[in-house]
Amino acid sequence: MSESQPDILLAYLTEVRGDGMDARVTEEYTNEIPLITIDNEAMLAGNVGAYVLIRQANIALMALVFKSWEQDRFNKQDERLTDRYISLIPVGEIKDDGTFLRGIRHYPTPGAKVYAVGIKEINAIFAKFREYEFFIGQLASHKDYQVSLDPKAFFSRHFAIIGQSGSGKSWTVASLIQSTINAMPNCHMIMLDLHGEYCWKTPNGTIKSAFPSHQVNYVEATEMEMPYWMMSYAELVDLFIDREDKSATMQMSYMRELIQQLKRKEAQRIGMPTVSVDTPIYFSLAELYMHFKSANEERREFGKVQGALFGQFDEFLIRMQSRFNDVRYDFLLKPKIRNTSESMAPLLRQFVGLGEFKANITIVDLSSVPTDIRPAISAQVGRLAYEFNYWNPHRREFPITLICEEAHAYIPREKGGQFDGTKKVMERIAKEGRKYGVSIGVVSQRPTELSETMLAQCSSFICLRTSNPDDQAYIKGLMPEAEGDLADMLSSLGRGEALVLGEAAPLPTRVQIYRPNPEPKSNDVDYYSNWRDGAHDLDVEEIVQLWRTQDRK
Repeated sequence: MSESQPDILLAYLTEVRGDGMDARVTEEYTNEIPLITIDNEAMLAGNVGAYVLIRQANIALMALVFKSWEQDRFNKQDERLTDRYISLIPVGEIKDDGTFLRGIRHYPTPGAKVYAVGIKEINAIFAKFREYEFFIGQLASHKDYQVSLDPKAFFSRHFAIIGQSGSGKSWTVASLIQSTINAMPNCHMIMLDLHGEYCWKTPNGTIKSAFPSHQVNYVEATEMEMPYWMMSYAELVDLFIDREDKSATMQMSYMRELIQQLKRKEAQRIGMPTVSVDTPIYFSLAELYMHFKSANEERREFGKVQGALFGQFDEFLIRMQSRFNDVRYDFLLKPKIRNTSESMAPLLRQFVGLGEFKANITIVDLSSVPTDIRPAISAQVGRLAYEFNYWNPHRREFPITLICEEAHAYIPREKGGQFDGTKKVMERIAKEGRKYGVSIGVVSQRPTELSETMLAQCSSFICLRTSNPDDQAYIKGLMPEAEGDLADMLSSLGRGEALVLGEAAPLPTRVQIYRPNPEPKSNDVDYYSNWRDGAHDLDVEEIVQLWRTQDRK
């Protein structure tokens, strides 16, 4: 406690458990409006979300109030009295020198005194973190106090932003990136934007963004041309082979051999001594198709004897032909610019924000990409970021963070699914990426559908409002046992209000995230206004044309 601030006794401990404590509020603060004043700030005594200090002998613990209730009792004169109680979650210890140490090593006993805590005490805890000036919002319990996280821990060890639809995830992501750019002007981020919320084109072709134009590099995936020959073998398998087909194993083995053969030919042309099936150099997709077709139709002895692979690739050829004939896949399968091995370096320059002008964040707009291949493209973006820094000799001076919007769509929990190969790529980045200066920030409204491996690698969590009991239980399982009850707060959080947990914060913190300026294009549709005064007619012919050409405005 501050020497200039007299101690305000708030309660006495009545029960101590390994995962929490209960305390009875002193009679002075059991009235209708139990106001206290600390550091010239008036607040309600023992309100949910407030911090308190527990003292006993040489023990000093910081705790968070997460529940309060009243209980009636009768005295000897049979008069009804009401006692008020609060439940506390211990979050750390105050050492003799006044510094804060996370975690509990010494527990008090019932009877220990509970004191109110003001801004000065809170500032002593956050002081070290405030030096980074990575401010993300205000304390929910003290609106004038700006909260800063530790960007070293936050970005280097992966993070997750979790919350249900409408809780303010896009708001939080945009605000977080804006704060990152302000605090660290040389940051490098790549975002997978599945819905065109953070950077988009207006009907007249103007690019709008939630970030200043000189700091953002907008890349529409269909225009970027992310060519097939830069995909890994596992991603190509996901794209062209149905794993449930009875000939899938044969198809995968033959495709591996053919790709290696075609890449060896290209390696000779560009002077490479060795090559693997995943080496990112050009090979002809048409040649790959013709080899499969020839093997599938091979006959010997004047057509009397079928070849060893006759009829084994019928499904593969049909699937590949359908992909090739689908105009939605032209940016992937029919590159017009990225159709030589030499075109890879310019693509990577654009990709990491080192193109014509330097940018802090590259937004890859996947909103116009077919839904069924977004996972493969997302994994390719992640793999390119990982491989770029894996081979970058200056990786420690050029760290990259990959932000994965709607991560559950392409990093699912289910095993053996259609996109198992792409999931493994992203999980590999989560497990190994930080060693090479590549971290991941996952954003999801359904943590129970997100890869457990991915979440297990995250050291910091920004949890917004979550009402689903399964998701709440899952988030609770991610927290240390003593802090698990904090998950009960998730359903009561307001829009843009979050519970920040993990290594990037000195203690679990309820924060009102800054409102982003400008805001992302993620606001809900105004049904009321549009159903009262909205359009009376539409150009249906234009809608049909856009649908047919797969061109979204």
